[in-house]
Amino acid sequence: MAPAAGCRVIVPASSANLGPGFDTFAAALSLHLDLVVRPARRFAVDTELDVPRDRTNLVVRAFERLRPADRLRFEIRSEIPLTGGLGSSAAAIVAGLCAAARLGPTEVGILELACELEGHPDNVAAALHGGVVICADGQVVRFQAPPGLDAVLVVPEAAVPTAAARAALPAEVPLTEAVFNTAHGALLMLGLVTGDWNLLSRGLVDRLHQPRRAHLFPASHELLGLAPELGALGATISGAGPTVLFWSRSEDAPRLLAALEDRVGGWARVLPAGFEAAGARASAI
Repeated sequence: MAPAAGCRVIVPASSANLGPGFDTFAAALSLHLDLVVRPARRFAVDTELDVPRDRTNLVVRAFERLRPADRLRFEIRSEIPLTGGLGSSAAAIVAGLCAAARLGPTEVGILELACELEGHPDNVAAALHGGVVICADGQVVRFQAPPGLDAVLVVPEAAVPTAAARAALPAEVPLTEAVFNTAHGALLMLGLVTGDWNLLSRGLVDRLHQPRRAHLFPASHELLGLAPELGALGATISGAGPTVLFWSRSEDAPRLLAALEDRVGGWARVLPAGFEAAGARASAI
């Protein structure tokens, strides 16, 4: 196949950790980054996002790991909040790499290079492959979220620096916490694979990272305990936070959305977001 003159890449948002699966579980969500790369007289970045418009742009930096961006125009649109823990950087990295791969042959593995640029595999794996992913031993296992499962996001206006969220975690944790998270991670994955809402709900509990980061996003952490009262199966902090991912049966999602809009007032946005089966997809233009 001859290299394409230009291309379009669509990449989903992602939520990492999913409660007990710190740095190992993630899921793609139906908010998207849309990248178009086309020939131009000179390099340019066209976007309304609050991101660099030069070669330091993360999409361009990822693209240039595989080929030069000279005489190309990068048109970037995105529904993914730039802060909050919804994989905006992973989506940008995957979009740039997939665009570069679509415009010509490459022998470099996209996932491996994306992990190197991002620093951890969970978000980039979900962005690249879609569905729910488990990252272990340098490999990714992917499966589809069960039908009838939906998500509602609470995205606070105030951001939490990822570095601060990482610094809040100790190098070692008590054995009881490790055992608890192992058991509940297994319940969550089994619930997702079988579509058992009771197992899924029981599995959405963490004792390793969310309690230790609670001081960084107290309002978000308070919402976690309100999930059953609001009609959700459960709630988890998305990635390093402070976004809260509420897990819901599809038929309950509209009521949950309304209840959350009443609850959060002016300090956060409430967004509906399904679980996305499709990962990054690139096409010629």
